[in-house]
This record gives sequence, C-alpha cells and structure tokens, in this order.
Amino acid sequence: MAINRQNVEQIVQAIGGKDNIEAATHCVTRLRFALKDEGKVDTSALERNDLVKGHFSSQGQFQVIIGPGLVDKVYEEMIDITGGARSSKDEVKTAASKHQNPLQQAIKTLADIFIPILPAIVMAGLLLGINNILTGPGIFFDERSLVDVYPQWKDIASIINTIASTAFTFLPALIGWSAVTRFGGSPLLGIVLGLILVHPDLLSAYGYADAKLEGTVPVWNLFGWEVNKIGYQGQVLPVLVSAYLLARLERWLNKRVHDSIKLLVVAPVALLVTGFLAFTVIGPVTFMIANAITTGLVNIFGSFPALGGLIYGGLYALLVITGMHHTFLAVDIQLIGSGGGTFLWPMLVLSNIAQGAAALGMLFVAKQEKTKGLAVTSSISAFLGVTEPAIFGVNIRYKYPFIFGMIGSGLAGILLALNNVLASSIGVGGIPGFLSIFPNQWGIFFVGMAIVLIIPFGATVLFGKIRGRGGEEPDNNAKADNVQATTPAPLPPMIQEKADTKESAANVLEIVSPVRGQIVPLEEVPDPAFAERQMGKGVAVNPSEGKVYAPFDATVAHVIKSKHAMILEHATGVQILIHIGINTVSMKGSGFTAHAATGDQVKAGQLLLEFDRDVITAAGYPLTSPVIVPDGQDIIERVEELIPSSNPVMGQAVPVLKIYLKG
Repeated sequence: MAINRQNVEQIVQAIGGKDNIEAATHCVTRLRFALKDEGKVDTSALERNDLVKGHFSSQGQFQVIIGPGLVDKVYEEMIDITGGARSSKDEVKTAASKHQNPLQQAIKTLADIFIPILPAIVMAGLLLGINNILTGPGIFFDERSLVDVYPQWKDIASIINTIASTAFTFLPALIGWSAVTRFGGSPLLGIVLGLILVHPDLLSAYGYADAKLEGTVPVWNLFGWEVNKIGYQGQVLPVLVSAYLLARLERWLNKRVHDSIKLLVVAPVALLVTGFLAFTVIGPVTFMIANAITTGLVNIFGSFPALGGLIYGGLYALLVITGMHHTFLAVDIQLIGSGGGTFLWPMLVLSNIAQGAAALGMLFVAKQEKTKGLAVTSSISAFLGVTEPAIFGVNIRYKYPFIFGMIGSGLAGILLALNNVLASSIGVGGIPGFLSIFPNQWGIFFVGMAIVLIIPFGATVLFGKIRGRGGEEPDNNAKADNVQATTPAPLPPMIQEKADTKESAANVLEIVSPVRGQIVPLEEVPDPAFAERQMGKGVAVNPSEGKVYAPFDATVAHVIKSKHAMILEHATGVQILIHIGINTVSMKGSGFTAHAATGDQVKAGQLLLEFDRDVITAAGYPLTSPVIVPDGQDIIERVEELIPSSNPVMGQAVPVLKIYLKG
C-alpha cells in the first residue's frame, strides 16, 4: 500500500516538528518517539490523520499507532522527511528516560531490577508457606505442629525449607545479577558480587544483633582499622549500591584496558575494588541507612497503626496504577531481612483480593455480556495475585468498584496493622497469600480477608443496582464493539488443517487461534493500542505452551526482526497479526525461535514460531498475546470476535474470529 507523503509530514508537524524529535524508532504496530517536549504535540491533528489509529504516552515515550504492514513504510518516509538518524529501541528508551523526573527514573530502575527476580521470590514464598503449614504449632493440633505429631514428615519439611530459603539466603546474588545487568555491566560479575556479600566465612546478618549484644562480632584489622566481618543476607541497599559501582567500574576499565589483557585485568580489578569498598564503606553505611528506614517504618506503624494500615492498605491499588508498587518490593525484603517479617505484604495481599471482589461484583451489576465476562476472568486473576486486569479492565473504567475496593482494603489494613500481622516471605499474592503469613496470625488475617471479600463486592452490587449504573458502558469503551461473553477456556493443542474453510457462507472466514491457551477479550491486554482496538479487532491468548501454528494456509507476509510477531496473509488477501507478549520487541529476539521467514508458503497447522514463556516472564513482560485483524483491509466488511464458552473437545479447532468479506 502506497503511503501519502503529506500524511507523514502532518504526523511530524503534529508531534512538534522534526526539531522536537530526540530519537525515533518503530515496532510492528507503532512509531515510538523520545520527544524533547511532549507539550508541543497536537493530539487533535494526529486524530484527524488518516494514517494514525491512536496515540498515547508511556514511560517517557510518545507512541503513535499506525498498524502492522504500514508502520515500517511510514517510518522510512518520516526519516526521509526529517533527515534524522535511525535509532534502536534501546536508544529511544534511553533518550525517553532522560525526560522522566528523578522519582520516575528511580521507580523504573527498581522495577527493572526486581521484576526479573520475581519468579524466584514467588517460588520461595510459596514453599516457605508450605513449610509454615508443616512446622507451625497450633494449626492442626493444640500447641503442636504437624511434624511434632508425625515426625516422619520432619525431614520432608527440612528439605522444603532448604529449597525455599535458598532464594532469600542468596538474595544478594539474585539482586547483584539483575542490578549489574540493568546498570550495563556483566551479569556474571553481579552474581559473584552478591555471593561475596554472603560468603560463609562472614557472620550472617541474621546473627549480627545477638553478636553485637554479646560483643562477639568478628572484625578485620586493616592496619589498625577494624572493619566488621559480617555478611549482608536479606539486605537490599548494600548490593544495589555495590552493583552500581561495579558496573560503572567495569565499563570504565573496558574502555581503557587493551583487549589482549582484559581477561586478566577488568574482572579481577573491578571485583577487588568493589568488594573492598563494599565491606569497608558501602556495606556499613547502607546497612545503617536500611536499618534506619525499617526502624522508622516500624515506629510509624507501631505508634499510629490504624493510620498506617488505612493509608497503605487503602492506597496500595493507586500505587499499582502509577507503577510505584515495585519500589515496595525492596522495602518488604528489607523488613524481612531486618526484623524477620513484613507488615506491608499482608496488606498488599488483601488489596489484591479487594479489587478482585469489586470486579466480581460487576458480574451482578453489568448488563452487557462483555463486561460480565471481563468481571469473571479479571476477578479470578486478582484472587490469584495479579490485579492489573481487574483494575484496568473493569474497576477503573467504572470508578466506583475501584473506590469500594480501596475502602475495603483500607479497613482490612487497619485490622492487620492493629494486630501487627506479619508475612515471613513475599511473592505469593491474592488468596494463596495466606501461606506467607505466620500461621499463628491466620485467624486475624482470615477476618481481614472476609472484609475485603464482602465489603467491595457488596458495596459494588448495591451501589450499581441502586444507581442503575449496570447498563452503562464507560466512555473510554464506547468505540469497542460487543464481544461475546464467557468464561475463557484453553483451546486444544491440535489445529485443524484448513480450519478457515469451515464457512457458513462463501464470504465468511473462521479463524482458529494460532496459539494454544486461554482466549480472552482484547480489553485484558495491558496495552492501550490493543485493548482499545486502535489497530483492529481480534482476541488475545494467555499461552499455555510456547508455540505458534498457522491457523490457515498462508503466505508469511512479514516476520518482525525481533521474531516476536508476524503477519500472515490468506489466499483471499486477508491479513492477520500474531503478536507474542507485550513490549517483547525489547527482548531483541531472545527467547524466540522462528520456523518461517517472510515470503514462505505455510500450511494450516504448521509450526511457525516457538517462544520461551519463562524467559519472557523473567524479563518482566506480559505473556498475553493479541491476534489482530488489522484495520484498513478493503476486502473485509466486518470482523466478529468469538470467545469460546467452554472447553473444546481435544483435537477440535474452535474459531475465535469470524471475518465477513465484501461481495
């Protein structure tokens, strides 16, 4: 399709002209800009442009949605018009981050560091919860634990505890790996740095308080300068600051040391200098700062528990919207390392449940089937600890469920804070989060759980019924067509050959999902370009396996360089976009293996792409994968989105899209 150069020129003018562009790149669907001043953007001019499907700003990047198949042509034309240099996605990301305020940059940095290690922390938290059940007295028997009554289970519990506690024991190694990677250094050196800080020759940080009282803290005597010989188990700040220094020092040395001796100089010098400073300066200072922070928090919650519980419990959902909730992972870990438990995580768990209960209430209030389906699926997700679908898909759109969720979690936060309910680990959210709570506090915690289930749910239903709000759709969804309701279910692993030929009419194509997994509406995609159908109609898949199959005989019209997305063309000329994960373009192909190239002819059921779900999740990107019928295809009259209502029979291909052709 030819591009009208005048439309591209108007895009450049609408974003403030070429002088306002600091860097620009594109992915499979949109132009991505780092602008010098977003205030110069003329959004009304963009919305009038025939090429533009939508626009939004995220994490310092201004994104203009063009759509697959056109965006690369628009980008080339724009580069020709502006005379600017082509930029990589990393260069745009770096340039965009410069325009964030220091708080936004700090939040993003912490998120980039802690999100990749979340799988290990979640695993550790879940297993520690199981260990708590086995070893906690009074759960099954009066003042006795399960292993006391059945000693044959004692060693099983011991093995579980060893496996579970490893992630927390060697937490500095995990943080060191992720932090040094984030700061541009060698991941391996980050791991070694973390292990140095928890070396078994050092006094464990957990035993430091007792050793100090007894006067038995071991020291190094450096020409009369005594340095405490202690480790930093469960500590966050010492390894974060040390990792930053290590990465900067390694990069400095790499620029100045000749290639022939880099192996002998860079790593040894960087680790020696960083390790020495970590034990002599960075560790003691940051250890003191961290303890002051945790002591301050403990004192605030100790002196004003009701107020602290109300504020943190009630406002946690707002932190999720802003992204600031990632910063509290470090605080939770520090509280566990310093005091043996965190009073913040239990409130987070109940906030998850409160938002899920409020979303579930919309099932009994809403009249449109689409909203009912979203209410069910997103509430289940929240009950399991992932609140974004409930918050962004339902509660924020209707406002009052979100408010009632915060009210319920605020009241429960007061209860938890007054009773000093603690979690021994983090990572397990939602209803399974009770596993992270100390067993002797389960009673109070379950009362709090009842509060966040009953109040948000009941208030949402009552308010919705009384005010008659159930039949209304929020304004920001007005342009979205109705989607069939339903509880999503996984599709079978087999994809029937030529499934698209199962037509009810000669001009109708029925498309099965190219990815096996749970089919959900586009509203559940955590990306406004897809969720608001700015590029076209479709569905999304929460993959249950890492494979993409051809849903029909097709020509591979385009495989994105980073291999996370491809466009297939049917014999009729209809094109569909398959996009694995969200923002996975930033992975640069890591975790993806393409089995088809641009121009290939493929058969229905043929394997096109494999992707590693664990690698994508560990990198902090959502797995939800849109399957889109891009707008602007003249042959298409309309597209109907189909969400399976029940589990299909194994081997049966169930359509997820019905495409009506003109003529």
